[in-house]
Amino acid sequence: MNSALTLKERTISLINNENSNAKGIDYTRLYEYRFLDIPQSSRNGVWGEIAPWIFRQMGSPNHLLDPAAGRGEFIKAAPAPHRTAIDQVNQQSEGWGEIDFVLGDALNLDLPAKSFDGIFVSNFLEHLATQNEVADFLHRMFQLLSPGGSIAIMGPNFRYCTKEYFDFADHTLPLTHRSVEEHLAAAKFEIVRVIPKFLPFSFKSHTPRSPFLVKNYLRFSPAWKFLGKQFLVIATRPRSVNSQ
Repeated sequence: MNSALTLKERTISLINNENSNAKGIDYTRLYEYRFLDIPQSSRNGVWGEIAPWIFRQMGSPNHLLDPAAGRGEFIKAAPAPHRTAIDQVNQQSEGWGEIDFVLGDALNLDLPAKSFDGIFVSNFLEHLATQNEVADFLHRMFQLLSPGGSIAIMGPNFRYCTKEYFDFADHTLPLTHRSVEEHLAAAKFEIVRVIPKFLPFSFKSHTPRSPFLVKNYLRFSPAWKFLGKQFLVIATRPRSVNSQ
């Protein structure tokens, strides 16, 4: 009886130890594999056209935050005078320049309220586990955004990429432009612009990858209806006291 109990306790202890060593997805290795056949220089070149375009749609904010910056393709190419990047994985390389990089979780970091007048969130919300986590994240972004500031959210639109949406290991939550629009409204933002079909689904799509072609794609919005599978939703934090 005692030996059986000891064996059970040892088994439970072993399981607990294994669970304690589990760290979830290794995002560095995941993204290295995902973009194995796409040079980082090509990604930077494409974002060199996309980032300034989105930046202008946001009203050209002075202090811009990217709370899930990844390799920094957007924040490095956005022409804001002051730029801050946050990520839980340090993927800094060349080209970061004067960008303030903070290692950690944007939801828990001790950052001053109303300290940014622009926030860009790209391909992040679909990685969260629940709709409540999305709500918590957007509530935190509302706190960080100054009154009158803008937030732009881009991500795969489940409505238009249902078949390939879960081909990515880190996609857990299906979202559409409508659901993100509702989340923003619930978090007290005012919706400014909703583009249901904006960019193609991914860099692996059969779409233009050169900066020249991307620039022309952005200029010719009718093409978005045929190739676009990601939404872009732009909203603002109201200036009025009652909405704060």
